[in-house]
Amino acid sequence: MSSAARLLIYSHDSFGLGHLRRCRTIAHHLVQRYRQLSVLILTGSPIIGRFDFKARVDFVRIPGVIKLRNGDYTSLKLHLDLEHTLAMRSSIIQHTAEVFDPHLLLVDKEPLGLRGEVSETLKVLKSRGTRLVLGLRDVMDEPASLLREWRRKQVFPALHDLYDEIWVYGLPAIFDPLTELPGMAALADKVQFTGYLRRETPAVPPDTSEQGLPDRPYILVTPGGGGDGEALIDWVLRAYESDPTIPYPALMVFGPFMHLERRLEFERRVAKLDQVHALTFEARFERLLERAAGVVAMGGYNTFCEILSFGRPALLVPRTKPRQEQLLRAERAAQLGLVRMLGDDGVRDAGQMAAELKRLPDWPMPGRPEIGQFMGGLDRIAELARPWLPVRNRRERAALQRTA
Repeated sequence: MSSAARLLIYSHDSFGLGHLRRCRTIAHHLVQRYRQLSVLILTGSPIIGRFDFKARVDFVRIPGVIKLRNGDYTSLKLHLDLEHTLAMRSSIIQHTAEVFDPHLLLVDKEPLGLRGEVSETLKVLKSRGTRLVLGLRDVMDEPASLLREWRRKQVFPALHDLYDEIWVYGLPAIFDPLTELPGMAALADKVQFTGYLRRETPAVPPDTSEQGLPDRPYILVTPGGGGDGEALIDWVLRAYESDPTIPYPALMVFGPFMHLERRLEFERRVAKLDQVHALTFEARFERLLERAAGVVAMGGYNTFCEILSFGRPALLVPRTKPRQEQLLRAERAAQLGLVRMLGDDGVRDAGQMAAELKRLPDWPMPGRPEIGQFMGGLDRIAELARPWLPVRNRRERAALQRTA
């Protein structure tokens, strides 16, 4: 095995974009920071191949699963029952970890993996001396619900006995699990708040043509992966259908997981509106945000990071099911003046949305110093990872060569 530093990142989700994009952002920053580092991402995402990756970042795709509306999981593509699919996933995860032999394992969000599939891998790597880190987004869920979930999954024993550190990709100003989540105070010595993950415009030109997009600043409407964003898209569309005086055009990015029939229905409505343009998916989403006059979004973690990174006025319409993390994030951020929030009352009055869209681009944003204090997450992660990765800077390498 090479002496180069090795980081393994595990992301359980097969549905949505958030976990994959967060892991990819961290991996890209770390290989840019540490030239001797290789990063391998283990993921069940069915669309990981649609993203590009920097040199020394690669991925292993495990068989996908999908979460049903009733909370159960099923195999995404294979005609296998869930138990067989999970057994395959667990075997691939453990074998990959044993062969790759990482210096550091970073587990995203799910401490024991989907249905405990990473438990044995954690024990094997712990016995080898691998540094085990759990990475959590700023808000996981409403505290009482998360506590019930973690107790049911027996998460706390793993946090105490297996994990060396817990990195929270946020700040206590938005949510503080040490004070708001019962049981976390006992783990205070393991918890590190990193701040939010800064995003930048990709240097590589997009593969897709920009023909057909608005030729002037627009309101960017994004439901993230799109699997649960149909209500938001419909609400904004009805605003443009009912009020032609909205001064800014809209660019809607439906997301790759939106139900096909609903997406086709939305596309038919968009075709009738001169002011509205639409895409299904853009891997280099930051390029779209850079040109936006404002953003309308549901309030997922990655979108929130992008809004802060580019300093765009934003209206968040958070979902409240199956988790309340978007609602909590939007409420706290609105209290700090970082975004505006519009609650979904089920009625979704088109006139109310039109009025919000008219005001959106003129909302004052906090200054760069205020936003900047939130956005140090990637640099902080690099600092936290460094002691456990055998990487050397140029000065250290030169000193070793002189003494050789």
